[in-house]
Amino acid sequence: MHTLTIDYPPEVLWALQQEPDEFEAEACLLLALKFYEMGKLSTGLAAQLAGMPRITFKLLLGQHGLSPFGETPEVLQEDWDNARRASDRE
Repeated sequence: MHTLTIDYPPEVLWALQQEPDEFEAEACLLLALKFYEMGKLSTGLAAQLAGMPRITFKLLLGQHGLSPFGETPEVLQEDWDNARRASDRE
């Protein structure tokens, strides 16, 4: 796992009325949402970036005006293949 460090002034926390952990979690979510919106990440990878389960990320998409069905057929096929492989392991 790689780590990204972003310096931000304490005034950001004051302006947003957030604690550091709240701000950092929201920043990760917003970054993941933007990459998903741009079509650069699938819901699975974006969810990993946001640090949450994929189903939770997909539910949050609607709250941010995004569709969980905006994936390409190739991404859907990859998700389907991954789900089949996971169910075969059980």
